Amino acid sequence: MKKPLIGVVPLVDIQRDSLWMIPGYMEGLTAAGAVPVMLPLTHDRETIMQLTAQLDGFLFTGGQDVSPDLYNAVRLGVCGECCPQRDEMEKILLNAAMDMDKPVLGICRGIQFINAALGGTLYQDIPTQLPSYIEHHQQPPYDRPVHEVKLVHGSPLHLLLKKDKLNVNSYHHQAICDLSPRLLCMAASEDGLIEAVYCPEQTFLWAVQWHPELSYNVSADSLSVFSEFVSVCRL
Repeated sequence: MKKPLIGVVPLVDIQRDSLWMIPGYMEGLTAAGAVPVMLPLTHDRETIMQLTAQLDGFLFTGGQDVSPDLYNAVRLGVCGECCPQRDEMEKILLNAAMDMDKPVLGICRGIQFINAALGGTLYQDIPTQLPSYIEHHQQPPYDRPVHEVKLVHGSPLHLLLKKDKLNVNSYHHQAICDLSPRLLCMAASEDGLIEAVYCPEQTFLWAVQWHPELSYNVSADSLSVFSEFVSVCRL
């Protein structure tokens, strides 16, 4: 069976003027049976439309904070570095992928960006705006679980994993505040933060706040997320 080609949004090092990639994104997709391809950083619409038409699915990766401009909020001092080039590229790519009903998986910044792009809002800094006893910004090793999420009964993630609770790793300081009206929650942490979403309008548009790319090789559940995404990209 032909392996699906999955476009992976690049990570951007602004100071070094370079693009880079966390190996786990590529290796997790490879372990699930896909051929991952790192995308160029571009907001050229013609290029993005061609890529969208030719590739089988798209992974929206972690990285800089999503700009508050995307969800019409005033930027607070606690908001971290943003990358306007990524925000612009991902807006075009997400719209194109959804128009063509191409499978999309978002991780960390990915869930935040997708929510903001589809009309939701974000906490710009959890410790400042929603202090919590939950460890959302863990120390190494990053593949170990540090808190629990409760899966929404009957949601696609619940049906896939066949469990009500999941232990996850966590490394973020922003998160979903107001959920996009186009998304539904699939999981939440004990302090109420939304940790996984899906878009019922699409064949497959999932996003998670935790990091399966750092735990897929020690967690069957993390690998299952990649495998479900790749299986839909084969269709």
